[in-house]
Amino acid sequence: MLSFFKKMFAEEDLGYEAQKRKLDSGEPAQLLSLARSEKTLPEILYLLASNESVEVRSSVARNKSTPMHAASIIAKDKHSDVRVTLAARVATLLPTLSEQEQAQLYAFAVQALGTLVEDEVMDVRKALSDALRDYAKAPPEIVARLARDVERAVAEPILRFCVALADRDILDILSNHPAPWVVATVAERVQVSELVALAIIDTNDSTAIAALLKNPAAVLQVEKLSEIIERAHDYPEWHRPIALRRELSVDLAHRLAGFVDKAILDVLEKRSDFDPATRQAVADIVKRRVAFTSEKTESEAAGARVERYVKEKRLTPDVIQDALMWHDSEFVMYALAYLSAIHPQIVQRMLETRKPKPVIALCRKANLPMRLALDVQRYLAKVPGRELMYAKSGTDYPLTDEEIKWQLEFFGVSGALA
Repeated sequence: MLSFFKKMFAEEDLGYEAQKRKLDSGEPAQLLSLARSEKTLPEILYLLASNESVEVRSSVARNKSTPMHAASIIAKDKHSDVRVTLAARVATLLPTLSEQEQAQLYAFAVQALGTLVEDEVMDVRKALSDALRDYAKAPPEIVARLARDVERAVAEPILRFCVALADRDILDILSNHPAPWVVATVAERVQVSELVALAIIDTNDSTAIAALLKNPAAVLQVEKLSEIIERAHDYPEWHRPIALRRELSVDLAHRLAGFVDKAILDVLEKRSDFDPATRQAVADIVKRRVAFTSEKTESEAAGARVERYVKEKRLTPDVIQDALMWHDSEFVMYALAYLSAIHPQIVQRMLETRKPKPVIALCRKANLPMRLALDVQRYLAKVPGRELMYAKSGTDYPLTDEEIKWQLEFFGVSGALA
């Protein structure tokens, strides 16, 4: 019995000469045994990498003891199954290969990956993509090429998961990749930098923006979130994820509350970072704005509606703000005309300049607060963001009375300011 175990262990721990004899025998069973054993010496496995048997070559590709420099041979194997096996094997070795400490081995690995990433068989590239997607230290040039692959099955795992994919490559892909699914996939990445988020928003892809808003790993500028809220009236699917964004300030919450339904209000009310007074203020805004839009009828013209609000003594700055948030431009225009005592056609001309000073003069003549004048600039007159005029000292109009009178006289309007 003892001799049996000695013989068994001796066979498992064959030296170079014994392994070479098995190799030279050419017997399929012997060759396959060598190809599968992790005790087979690297030089023997290297020679087996070119064996005529597909099963042997596949086993060599899978063997943990196969030397890395054999990967370059296997990467060009004529059978795709062998190359698929190698793709997964090389990728799993990467974390153990230090680019500094084992530069030559790392170079062999990258060389093999460079061959596989260009493979004409999609399954090979897909195997490589699936294997590399979770490796933070995957070669950047390899994952960049996989991310640009024409096949979605290859590109998507890298675009969605691989943190080794550089922002510069992502930005280039967003600019040039023709496939419509790409933007939404990038928006769902495990890491989305501020630059990438801006690029996604700039595509104006509503589905991708919704995905970005839902992604807690996405970094959003408060200014961009503000712009999204301005557009969100037309995209109900954005409302809930906006309400959950950590960047949502109290001011932005007030603006969002102007046009969302009760379900979103519930989300805002449950935010622990809003104090009770803020949550109540949001609730009050929603209640008032829901009432504003529910009173609107198809048969009542905007001018008649303004007259009704005047008779009921309800034409307040808050009501005009509500109308702005609901994009009820005609109501706001007629309200400005009534409060300023300026003919509606002249009001329309002043707004159509898309310049801040005529709009500020109009709102000042209507005796409205400057905070509302800013929103009239932004939402009704569509004044470009870089040209907007803001309040002086927080609440004051930025133009003097003389400057305001000059603007009004330019449009043929005279009369004292209130």
